[in-house]
Amino acid sequence: MQDYLDDLRLAHVLADAADAATMARFKALDLKVETKPDMTPVSEADKAAEELIRGQLQRARPRDAVLGEEYGIEGTGPRRWVIDPIDGTKNYVRGVPVWATLISLMEAGDGGYQPVVGLVSAPALGRRWWAAKGHGAYSGRSLTSAGRIHVSRVNKLPDASFAYSSLSGWEEQGRLDGFLDLTREVWRTRAYGDFWPYMMVAEGSVDLCAEPELSLWDMAANAIIVTEAGGTFTGLDGRPGPHSGNAAASNGLLHDELLGYLAQRH
Repeated sequence: MQDYLDDLRLAHVLADAADAATMARFKALDLKVETKPDMTPVSEADKAAEELIRGQLQRARPRDAVLGEEYGIEGTGPRRWVIDPIDGTKNYVRGVPVWATLISLMEAGDGGYQPVVGLVSAPALGRRWWAAKGHGAYSGRSLTSAGRIHVSRVNKLPDASFAYSSLSGWEEQGRLDGFLDLTREVWRTRAYGDFWPYMMVAEGSVDLCAEPELSLWDMAANAIIVTEAGGTFTGLDGRPGPHSGNAAASNGLLHDELLGYLAQRH
């Protein structure tokens, strides 16, 4: 079995470079922000970080393809790096520290491309999480300063903490009633948003999280970190992995109940 540890080390190098670029412009008074065709914001820092990562990948892994939020797909082949230069751009441009660079390596296999390496770096929070297939999930400052992370063992919804991003997407999809039923059933709800709930599921501080509308670059890194931490990551349709355009993540013990509530449409 391939160990992917060289790729994981490279992901850390890429994240170090991205962190330096994004932190340099975080809270900058002259930060330039544009609106993309889908009406979401993109800052000069998003573009600069992705360009930086692509440049380093071109030198270090010239045969690998790269898919990024800002510049699309480049290259072909069985290995594909998937990049979200700043997940949480709306937070970034307002000075909220909850944003991260997401880096994943996906490899072609049965059922399409699957993530084999994932790294989430949130420099304004001083946190980083990562995983490689078959090696478990970790959190820490660096590869040499890290601890292994595991999902929780909470097995009853009335004891569970559920995290989400916002209400509007659930309403737009006609899933709001099931979502609200779930919030009434669990012990605690919090709207942390973006990458963070998935990382908290992986480290056992949250038991459930879900989002109704996502892109592959929002999910690929999160998916392998959650699963390597012992959890379950699927679409709302129950399909494993980051391929459904939406996501549900849990400690595994509560996953069927989570999907049961969120699959309800009215």
